[in-house]
Amino acid sequence: MIVDTRTMEPLEEEALLGQESEEENSELSDDELQEAFSKGLLKPGMNVLVDKPKKFVNNMEGLKQCLADFCKDLPWVERLDLTNPPAEDVLFKVEGKVPNLNNGDVNADDDFQREMFFYRQAQATVLEALPLLNKHGISTKRPDDYFAEMAKSDQHMQKIRTKLISKQQIIEKSEKAKKLREQRKFGKKVQIEVIQKRQKEKKAMMSAVKKYQKGMSDKLDFLEGDKKMGKDSSQGPKKALNKKGSNAKRKYKDQKFGFGGKKSGKKWNTKESFNDVSSFRAKVAHAKGGKGGKKGKGGQNKRPGKSVRKKMKSRS
Repeated sequence: MIVDTRTMEPLEEEALLGQESEEENSELSDDELQEAFSKGLLKPGMNVLVDKPKKFVNNMEGLKQCLADFCKDLPWVERLDLTNPPAEDVLFKVEGKVPNLNNGDVNADDDFQREMFFYRQAQATVLEALPLLNKHGISTKRPDDYFAEMAKSDQHMQKIRTKLISKQQIIEKSEKAKKLREQRKFGKKVQIEVIQKRQKEKKAMMSAVKKYQKGMSDKLDFLEGDKKMGKDSSQGPKKALNKKGSNAKRKYKDQKFGFGGKKSGKKWNTKESFNDVSSFRAKVAHAKGGKGGKKGKGGQNKRPGKSVRKKMKSRS
């Protein structure tokens, strides 16, 4: 049986077949349409689409029947449905205010008020549902010996763990690289500042030297810059060394070589020094005996000749 969707009335198969045949016959090919258009048979306004009025069907009996099929008289344990107003607001109650709990009084555009309404409604539902669940013997807490298997396998979780660890390592590497870049930038900045400072000091010193050479200034304070810096620094290694005094090595070199400048003939040979042979040691002078002295020709540790060394190598 075929039903018309617009009128909800049954249609006969013969009528449908007739309509289909008419539609097939009415359809023209492209060549036929072009020929009719060239002859002037096709004119605007000949084919007009007409919308048929839609018939609305209010089948109350059918809707009630469907609703009766959906509705089933089941106990509350099978349904677990609750419909209740929101719980009382404790803050309003403490302040002595009595808010309206109707749904129409809630401003839907106010996010905080709307979310609080949902929260208090869920709170009231929990307060009403827990006693009912306990009354019907439905447990609401997980037992101590509860065991549930993982939804995902251990291999899958291990893959996720390795992936998370790799991501964390990548993040740590990027942070380290970022810190190194910042340190390099800071070090380069400090280096540039030091170079600029040195260039500035050199420029100032050169200008002072030029002024002194031209006779524009008779002060040589620029030559004592390092000494002034040493005096100004109250805490420094140079000052600590000056407090301790010169070491033994420095004293020996000062005694031997003097303090710079002309030595006033201290190392010149004189008649007395020429005739004084008290410090002469024959063993040391001729490398006889003593540590590190050269052995004589007849020594035991004499190195063999080249031909002898070759023979010794060929024997071994």
